[in-house]
Amino acid sequence: MAETGEATEWKKYSEYKVNVDPDQDDKATEIKLFSIARPHMRAFHMSWFGFFMAFFIWFSAAPLLSEIRGDLGLTKKQIWSTSVIAVGGTILFRFIMGPLCDKFGPRLPFVGVLMFASIPTGLTGLANSFNSLLIIRLLIGIAGCTFVMCQYWTTRMFTKSVVGTANATVGGWGNLGGGVTQLVVGSILFPLFKVIYDGDSEKAWRTVFVVPAVVTFSVAVCMLLFSEDAPKGNYGEMKKHGVMPEVSAAASFRAASFNFNTWILFLQYAACFGVELTMNNAAALYFTDEFGQSTESAAAIASIFGWMNLFARGMGGVFSDLFNAKMGMKGRILIHTLFLLGEGILVMVFANTKTMSSAIVVMIFFSLCVQAAEGTSFGIVPYIDPPATGAISGLVGGGGNCGAVAFGMAFRELSYEKAFMIMGFFIIGSAILSLFIKIKGCSSLILGGEDVSPSAKTTLEVPEPEQEA
Repeated sequence: MAETGEATEWKKYSEYKVNVDPDQDDKATEIKLFSIARPHMRAFHMSWFGFFMAFFIWFSAAPLLSEIRGDLGLTKKQIWSTSVIAVGGTILFRFIMGPLCDKFGPRLPFVGVLMFASIPTGLTGLANSFNSLLIIRLLIGIAGCTFVMCQYWTTRMFTKSVVGTANATVGGWGNLGGGVTQLVVGSILFPLFKVIYDGDSEKAWRTVFVVPAVVTFSVAVCMLLFSEDAPKGNYGEMKKHGVMPEVSAAASFRAASFNFNTWILFLQYAACFGVELTMNNAAALYFTDEFGQSTESAAAIASIFGWMNLFARGMGGVFSDLFNAKMGMKGRILIHTLFLLGEGILVMVFANTKTMSSAIVVMIFFSLCVQAAEGTSFGIVPYIDPPATGAISGLVGGGGNCGAVAFGMAFRELSYEKAFMIMGFFIIGSAILSLFIKIKGCSSLILGGEDVSPSAKTTLEVPEPEQEA
């Protein structure tokens, strides 16, 4: 450790296990997937696994909704209302967590949210009415705001040459929790608990939620004890040693909300991550209602959509970085737009597919485009206004949940086919908005321009502080 010398030279570690760029605040220029060395790769793996566990509890009820619906005597509208509130409840918290990351770093907000959300997850089995289930799913839904911390953390750890890949990979592996939940809870734990309770399916689903709750709380404790906010240490340590100034959370949010590019990405993220959240709630019900599958079988099929996150979102980030290397920001925007267009077309095809085997095949390619578009979204976000990246991540991430709420309302009121078609038209419309993305110092899709070299750009170092707000 190197904790001596001038204040401006202080950093927690005297050397790193990855190559770094001192001109970009000691951020890593490479990603060593098989390393868990502190601080860079430890943060990388903590960020995706923490978000994975957030998804695991966030959608733990999704594969069992048909069972819950029957035992509580709920209608289609009521069960969809609980799904809407589960994805909508986190919108405000995504907006809040972005500026808090700019001020306190990603680790403490991440830990606090995971610990909090694990409690109502463990209490899901106590639900005995529509209102109680609604409240429980609302509280669990707060876990979804951890996406902001997940993306902020890797943006803080990796240089712009690899940040698209880093952000997309941790986001994708985190989203993978949605697919794993379908399989583990719906097709493994639920049948296992039914055996334990001699075939009593109600006792099984009421008990099974304790497992993800306990695991998630334990992961949060490990995150608190064994990771850092930034390459040079935790925000508290850095401020104490004069390495970084205090930051106004209000000023960060203000800068993010007054940037037009933020709101374009907000709508486009609604069109990809909002779609994924909706599919996490809808897929198992869809294959049960439309193709007559059992709870266990429908959950296994629905899990395929989430399992694509194993590589699809990361693929979007890799393509974003590759197109950036060839064409600058224009390349990032171009590949982002192409994935959105593919996604919009495929969801319309999915809506009109009448055989289960064909529906599964189309769903796979649809899922690939959805998650790749999520990855390309956050290949662009770090460039919009670097000092306000946390707040921008929160607003853009909140767009995903807003999209999920809107799509969820459509599924609640309309047939599956009509809801999917509305979703498709919205996605294609959002892709067209890429024509209006223009980031200072970067080339755009149609207006051209020349990208400023990464070494000449601001590198997420916080600006001189304003008065605390």
